[in-house]
Amino acid sequence: MPPITDSHPRRRRRLVRTLTAAASGLALLTITACTGTPNADDNAGGPAKISVFAQQGTGQDLATNAFTKQLEKKFDIKFSWQTTTQDSSVAPEKRQILMASGDYPDMFLLIPWVDQFNPVDVEKLAKQGVALPLNDLIKQYAPDIQKVIDTNPDYKAMVTSPDGKIYGLPQLAETLHIQYPSKLWMNTDWLKKLGLQMPKTTEDMTKVLTAFKNGDPNGDGKADEIPLSGDSHDTLIPFFMNAFIYDPQNPDKGIQSTTVLNKGKVDIQANKDGWREGLKYIKSLWDAGLIDKGAFTQNPAALAQEGNNTGPVLLGSASALHPYIFVSPGAKDGRDKQYDAVPPLTGPNGANFATYAFGSTPGATFMLTNKASKNAQVAAVKMVNYLFTNEGQLDGNFGPEGQGWSKPAAGDQALDPSEQPLFKNLQLSQDAANAVQWGALSTYNQNAAFRGAQVEPTDIYDPSGYERRLFQATQLYKGHEDKNQIYPVWKVWPDSSKATQVATQQTNIDNYVTQNALAFITGSKNLDTDWDSYVAGFNGLGLKDYLSTLQTAYDKTKK
Repeated sequence: MPPITDSHPRRRRRLVRTLTAAASGLALLTITACTGTPNADDNAGGPAKISVFAQQGTGQDLATNAFTKQLEKKFDIKFSWQTTTQDSSVAPEKRQILMASGDYPDMFLLIPWVDQFNPVDVEKLAKQGVALPLNDLIKQYAPDIQKVIDTNPDYKAMVTSPDGKIYGLPQLAETLHIQYPSKLWMNTDWLKKLGLQMPKTTEDMTKVLTAFKNGDPNGDGKADEIPLSGDSHDTLIPFFMNAFIYDPQNPDKGIQSTTVLNKGKVDIQANKDGWREGLKYIKSLWDAGLIDKGAFTQNPAALAQEGNNTGPVLLGSASALHPYIFVSPGAKDGRDKQYDAVPPLTGPNGANFATYAFGSTPGATFMLTNKASKNAQVAAVKMVNYLFTNEGQLDGNFGPEGQGWSKPAAGDQALDPSEQPLFKNLQLSQDAANAVQWGALSTYNQNAAFRGAQVEPTDIYDPSGYERRLFQATQLYKGHEDKNQIYPVWKVWPDSSKATQVATQQTNIDNYVTQNALAFITGSKNLDTDWDSYVAGFNGLGLKDYLSTLQTAYDKTKK
């Protein structure tokens, strides 16, 4: 797989606040007529005519794409395409307007980091009769999909609506480094120059960052070093907070909420003593001038400017999903090779956590509508079943064998040492890839075993071995999540009647937590004198009702 770099869906930031599924599209969805006229293409012996709405990349033409032609031939399908861009600021509105018009297609194929149906959408369209149930089609024509449902309880929970039916399929993605998103990357060349070890505790971290500030590790004789930075998307708070209290915030999924399970009860972390202690520690770094002034407010491009500045290296450490976010690969001075992941820090009371994020986005990227004829339904499900096979994943994601991927050669090593090598990604140019592969549109069964079986170069500091670098770095974080506290948003089906209310409540709570965290860290609020009023402020945001709604939805998953 291509590494998740800035040119890729860099953090796949989708607002999957599952229980708080953004209800902005619901008003449009209710306009959609619940009746549909299936395409009259059940003619014996003819191809299944399937109209499709999909997102295509810049320079890509799904109508002429080689993988499209491969699928049309293999499953006797004739596609007609209606497309939008892979711009997440444009695609959702295009889909919602299409649904509201009533002139929607037979099938939707979507990319989760761009836009997809959330669980509330799925339930709404199912009740309207727009989304077709897939259970019988899967049992009869899709053995590979059925196998995943039968063997992966998390995926089964994601696809099965409260009425027991399956109305759409989300992509299954188990990319290890994305499942542990809150990482910190440190310049280990600077550590060596200053005779320091990788920090293990919060106390160690303070000493290292202080040395970065005062020890002139870039050797230019100036106090121009930036010990620690970040950006407004990948905030550095979760990494440090996990040394005091488990912090489930996942910017990669657009989730800022601190919702957890506390002995089976839905709760939040942001009003607990551990949260307060974490803020005190981060404030101590801020007060000492160890955190860049723009670390909480600048955009990713500004962070990259700090990492890629001309002249001596300035950046000592940064919070990011991966280092190519803040430093470009192949730098002439080799600075892109200088950053290694800092293991989860141990705090003064022994906390040593890492944020965990389930790899898949709940809802549906594949959906059949009531416009699809029986012939089209069968052909479409067979086609998507193919995307659950290794062959379908390889050809769909990379292009034909020998052109987009190849079989392993003697001596090739799999990304995961516990897996046997399965394939080598030949890394096509963008133009070549656009012509022969569907890429992210076809990512339906990239489980951990499949991802781990990719052949990957062993030089982790060469751009070609970047995926192995991220895989190895994530081993430091794997297992540090508090499994008992994880609120399984991917398993929870929300109450659609409360979707708007809960979405508003979560947005308000998230904003309140973020704004106050920054106020406490930067000193505009005092953690001693203002903390009690901050905690009391949650009452006015409907926290009690919000948690009750989430609890009811969570309890249903245990029945």
